[in-house]
Amino acid sequence: MTAVGLFVTVADLRMLRTTVHLLIGMGTVYQGKHRGVGMGGDGEDIAFPALITGGMEMATISDEALRQRGFPDAERNFFRVMAVVMAMVIVAGFTLNLAMGRSTFAVPVVYHVHALVFFGWVALYVAQNWLIAGNHVALHRKLGLLAYGWVPVMVVLGFAIMLTSLRRTGGPFFFDQSEFLFSNSMLLLLFGAMAMTALRRRRHMGWHRRLMMTAMAILTGPGLGRLLPMPLFIPHAWRIGILATLIFPVIGMIADKRRHGHVHAAWFWGVGAIVLTQILADLIAYSGFGIGITQALLEGTPGSARPIEAFLPPAFGS
Repeated sequence: MTAVGLFVTVADLRMLRTTVHLLIGMGTVYQGKHRGVGMGGDGEDIAFPALITGGMEMATISDEALRQRGFPDAERNFFRVMAVVMAMVIVAGFTLNLAMGRSTFAVPVVYHVHALVFFGWVALYVAQNWLIAGNHVALHRKLGLLAYGWVPVMVVLGFAIMLTSLRRTGGPFFFDQSEFLFSNSMLLLLFGAMAMTALRRRRHMGWHRRLMMTAMAILTGPGLGRLLPMPLFIPHAWRIGILATLIFPVIGMIADKRRHGHVHAAWFWGVGAIVLTQILADLIAYSGFGIGITQALLEGTPGSARPIEAFLPPAFGS
């Protein structure tokens, strides 16, 4: 929680109070329909919502007016730091695996293409948050166009690497193969849907930032899984890994509550979608139908040689 505290200061409260007074004085309060609440927009309106019967009341003012009044955007810095932290978690996980000899570069080409595209996304995500924190809005928007093509490629490669891993080696031994297959598949699709929704909501920066960060949190799973002692968590290793990724949006919720006095709805939608997706994936994975699909997919491949359930190899720890 320390990272959150770095950005929550008395200045935030004064900023919010001053802005609300300014908005009221300008007479810009109006009743609008349910739109994205842009807490700290970039070239868009900033909204401070109050729920009322039949809609949402919003007070808006342009970024330029806020900058002229010295409105500090600690929120931009928060998302920049969180982007760097998530990137470091991912890099640290794969670096540790390589250093300990648990991974190698001597793998099929799909592994290398997957790594290039996914780490490219990590770099793009960090760069985008860095640009917006530095108020380089025009370049941020231009680079953002890359995401429309990048995200679908990531989803396709995510499926490719998952199936290759399962059929080639049986997947990580501390994961149930069926859960690995179905939860991976559904979370990949959820990442794609959430990232694309965030792109479509780019004019509503409150939603855009938070949905994109929650989508990015999904991708920290492989990094966290390489840092945590997953064999010790059998048979719940996969779910614990998913739970660990939720740390990042929860930090975002706490930051919202402390800075704005309430939690943005985007966090609840994002976290709720992840939790519901995992529940649905488990229901399918552990059903006769799901197990049958997993066995049929692996039949005749090296991956079928291991138990379908999570297990500890006989020589593990010896």
